Amino acid sequence: MSLRSPVPAVSPLELAALVLAAFFAGAVDAIGGGGGLIMVPALLAVGLPPHLALGTNKGQSLFGSLAAAVRYARAGLVDWRAARVTFPLAFLGALAGAALVSVIRPEVLRPLVLGLLVLAAVLVTVARPRAEARSAPVRGAWVAGIAALAVGTYDGFFGPGAGTFYIAGFVGLLGLPLARASADAKVANFASNVAAAVLFASRGAIVWSIALPLAAGQLLGGFLGAHIAVRRGDRVIRAVVLLVVLALVIKVARDLALGR
Repeated sequence: MSLRSPVPAVSPLELAALVLAAFFAGAVDAIGGGGGLIMVPALLAVGLPPHLALGTNKGQSLFGSLAAAVRYARAGLVDWRAARVTFPLAFLGALAGAALVSVIRPEVLRPLVLGLLVLAAVLVTVARPRAEARSAPVRGAWVAGIAALAVGTYDGFFGPGAGTFYIAGFVGLLGLPLARASADAKVANFASNVAAAVLFASRGAIVWSIALPLAAGQLLGGFLGAHIAVRRGDRVIRAVVLLVVLALVIKVARDLALGR
């Protein structure tokens, strides 16, 4: 089904502001997830209808997750054995989640999402890496894959905080240090972003004239955010993840209270 609709005119000044927002969103998302909390409101503010804002956000955010994954990989933090499992399963999960939208209303997930966000905050706060958890063993790779499938499905179905849930899942299930969990999360997040972008594009819901300029901001922001995470380590990642969780809890609780 096509979602094509008239695209509002965006002035050069507004586009420049969006590129700046994309830079910050990419940086935040690379560290702890939650870039959509910045970009979706920014795209709505310039007049994009909700479905175009969501689609355009996915179209540009995949560039940030790609840049972050590349930076993490250059630092030797990506577990490629796990990535061979998490990437395809996150991609398939996002496709399955998108298909579920036509069967189940995403709004019914909001109370569950609130609980999961609190759990994610607890995991990131109290979990400590296991001494041997430098990479996932074969069994651990499949555990990571199941987590990627579940979060990828959530990302395709509902979306907010998917990057944060990837991190919390890898920390909680595998005992990975936060920097490695963030690195592996970006690989899976890139996969689910690609799947979502393909679906939105097929429905005409990505405004490429806006998404492509924003991709430049995302590339720079994603790379810088991952660079900061690599240099500063778990402390800065934990702080960003907790701030993102707090922002998400406020947003989801507000939407639930307003019946949105």
